[in-house]
Amino acid sequence: MAFYLDTSVIVPLLITEIFTERARNFLTSEMPVLLVSDFAAAEWASVISRRVRTGEMTHAEAMEIFATFDTWRLFETQSIELEPADVRMAEAYLRRLDLTLLAPDALHIAMARRAGAVLVTFDEKMGASARNLGVDIAAA
Repeated sequence: MAFYLDTSVIVPLLITEIFTERARNFLTSEMPVLLVSDFAAAEWASVISRRVRTGEMTHAEAMEIFATFDTWRLFETQSIELEPADVRMAEAYLRRLDLTLLAPDALHIAMARRAGAVLVTFDEKMGASARNLGVDIAAA
């Protein structure tokens, strides 16, 4: 079984924060095939660059964590690319006015669905929307 990781799970895997233990426990217990999209990688880079801009992290620390992420992604995960069909599916999700989705979340859900993967997220609103859309959610 494959698990699609959204950014809310990737960040605490590589940077110590409130969800770090929870994220690491999930991966240790499940030993899943991990899917990380190019879109999630871009969001990851945004999180790190924002932390540098706000002074939470130095430039040197950011460069080190980027290298750690790149190595982890290369050796521990499988890559999935954002496709035009994912964007169209995300738009369809967003046009459903009963869901509380943001565009990035809708894209993650669309990619997980296309891959036939279980979505792993710590974003409760995103998870609820994914369930409403018939996408399996991991109990992480």
